[in-house]
Amino acid sequence: MRSMAESVSSELTNLHPALRRCWHPVARSSEVGQEPLRAVLLNQAYVLWRDPEGVLHGLIDECPHRRAPLSLGCVNGGLLQCGYHGWKFDGEGVCKEIPALGPDSAIPSRAHARAPFGVEESHGMVFLAPEEPVNQVPMIPEADDASFMWGDLPAVTTRGSAALLADNFLDVAHFPFVHAGTFGAEEVHLVEPYEVVREGLGHYVEVTHDFANREDPGVGEGIRPLIQKRRLTYRYTAPFHLSLRIEFLDAGGVNTIGFFLCPEDAETTRVYSTLWRNDLDGDQARLDEAVAFEVAVIEEDLIIQSRYGVLSVSTDPTKEIHTRADKSSLEMRRILADVIAMTTP
Repeated sequence: MRSMAESVSSELTNLHPALRRCWHPVARSSEVGQEPLRAVLLNQAYVLWRDPEGVLHGLIDECPHRRAPLSLGCVNGGLLQCGYHGWKFDGEGVCKEIPALGPDSAIPSRAHARAPFGVEESHGMVFLAPEEPVNQVPMIPEADDASFMWGDLPAVTTRGSAALLADNFLDVAHFPFVHAGTFGAEEVHLVEPYEVVREGLGHYVEVTHDFANREDPGVGEGIRPLIQKRRLTYRYTAPFHLSLRIEFLDAGGVNTIGFFLCPEDAETTRVYSTLWRNDLDGDQARLDEAVAFEVAVIEEDLIIQSRYGVLSVSTDPTKEIHTRADKSSLEMRRILADVIAMTTP
């Protein structure tokens, strides 16, 4: 018989202990400068900043002196200075100055701010690992390709489970029902059989299908038919990093959607999303239109996701009913179960 501890651990909530040993997106790189920025991950506040050389730093947002939020301070000479009593800390949390004691006084050995395991940057996002991670910082290859335009959706904090939001991104069976107002009205209900390929603590799914390409100017010009082919490649990296690469096989071009989730506390998740497109001929207006469209798509998803009663995903496959249309999200659950196993003493 399964113990109570095992039963609880199979429910992956926003605050599951295993998530402390993973990299998580906590801010956009463009948000972090030489002013302290507060970010919340797993019910813990952190402070991010850059020194004059642009090097990224992060600490737990609490001064060891009187536990004031360090994010209320400033960056002074590359050091983070607490706004309450002026204590200064370097990027490792080492206290370098206590103004009230004078310049030549010894600094108490315990006067150090706490630091997470690490902070890193990739494809325009800042990632933070509270403890030594079992995964790698993910990447989006299109972010380093100069042929792609880049458009960030406004970040949004929503009531919801990061795991359920990730599940929703991988789920193609909901399109005709949830997204009827954007793109789903023309989607067929049948989900054709597909294969899932596991890659470490991640997986990908690749399918090719017919669709109505109403964006293609060549359709109006009579160069290409309305019904064309596209290749969809979904990629998932534990715990909550996802992307969808859409290749337009007839019209040409690629549209990649990045979906990055930060579990802030027990009930809220911060959603970051970015588009990379190489088929817009440098037209910023078309990119802005594409971003607005994706915002509308996410808003449709959040109508349902924000109203869930249970804010977790079960990594026990017997707890829910799964069909062949759910192979991708079921594999995500298996991967999350592996993360739990790897981080459980």
